[in-house]
Amino acid sequence: MTAQTINQERLLNVLLAPIVSEKSTFVADKNEQVVFRVAPDATKPEIKAAVELMFKVEVDGVQVANVKGKTKRFGGRLGRRRNWKKAYICLKAGQEINFAAGETK
Repeated sequence: MTAQTINQERLLNVLLAPIVSEKSTFVADKNEQVVFRVAPDATKPEIKAAVELMFKVEVDGVQVANVKGKTKRFGGRLGRRRNWKKAYICLKAGQEINFAAGETK
């Protein structure tokens, strides 16, 4: 599937936010990957097309992980955070996404 075959409006809602943490920056430096929080119902082809559309880069591969929400205690009651999905985007050699400048190289 390419960006043209998937609904463009849907692609703009697939990527929710980049994940900036110690682990994600380590992964970015070591494996040339970028980590995003994505919609829970997003598929790998949709994620790939969305990244290529929004950042004008070439994606080599996509790995997806479902993160289970933590159980938290509120007084005497138990609550639970929402489950969410994250995607590890592997970019082709020489490609880079620079979030600080808002542009790509």
